[in-house]
Amino acid sequence: MKPLIILTGPTAVGKTALSIRLAKAIGGEIISADSMQVYRGMDIGSAKITKEEMMGVPHHLIDVLEPSEEFNVTVFQTMAKAAVEEIYSRGHIPIVAGGTGFYIQALLNDIDFTETGEDPSIRRELERIAKEKGAEYLHGLLLTVDPESAKQIHANNVKRVIRAIEFYRQTGERISEHNKREREKKSPYDFLYFVVNTDRDLLYQRIDKRVDDMMGQGLVDEVKKLKDSGCTKDMVSMQGLGYKEILDYLQGEYSLEEALYLLKRDTRHFAKRQITWFKREKDVRWLNLPDYGYDLDKVLKKMIEDINERYGLENKAT
Repeated sequence: MKPLIILTGPTAVGKTALSIRLAKAIGGEIISADSMQVYRGMDIGSAKITKEEMMGVPHHLIDVLEPSEEFNVTVFQTMAKAAVEEIYSRGHIPIVAGGTGFYIQALLNDIDFTETGEDPSIRRELERIAKEKGAEYLHGLLLTVDPESAKQIHANNVKRVIRAIEFYRQTGERISEHNKREREKKSPYDFLYFVVNTDRDLLYQRIDKRVDDMMGQGLVDEVKKLKDSGCTKDMVSMQGLGYKEILDYLQGEYSLEEALYLLKRDTRHFAKRQITWFKREKDVRWLNLPDYGYDLDKVLKKMIEDINERYGLENKAT
């Protein structure tokens, strides 16, 4: 099995800068495990890495889809597996960097999503229920058939709630049980799974500052441009944090002050759920920044030591 590095953690913790430094040190290429950076024209709200920030390190799964196209875990898995093989063909090491834990899990465990396809009639019925009775009511339906999934999937993630109910209705099996079985499969990769974390108060300060910075960079204009180009709230791309809140503001549902409050609050909640997810994953190596005095040089040194010990690689930093 060939090496695969995972570098993840909650939003705004500082994964991007660390991933670049790691890639340059070990001869790596980066695969984005982010559900929003895949979209063209969605740069500010997704905190997308710039060409300058890439510092010449090749990146995959960034700016490859239009906002009108659907991106989900199955599409990610297919694209990421292809990128991994492409990187191996050049003799480089793939570094999966990003905060979408379910995507990372799907790649690492080669989760099988082909057992059952989508059923348009069930899907339409559940979408109608969500529209007429709301996300909380739909989430309650999931709670009755699959309490474990209901605990793991936020009520606002209507798409995943629908998929879990749909899976149960099609197969008679809870998707949480299916996923548990898939997680127990042996990974096709010899992976190291690093999770960067920091003090919660500091993380929340970083999140609030990031939102303020996004506003200064022109987030409202970015969302307005997407809206004017035909992007609507029911698109997967426009359900991302930063986009749905500002779109609601532009449509008169909230004041700008209310939209920013919701964006900061929901991003903090999202970060908390990310940390909870990573705590459930196995074979994770935690890199708590306070333990390293917030010194990224020390964090990088630790990662390289672990990588060298595991794979016997020489440090390729120049």
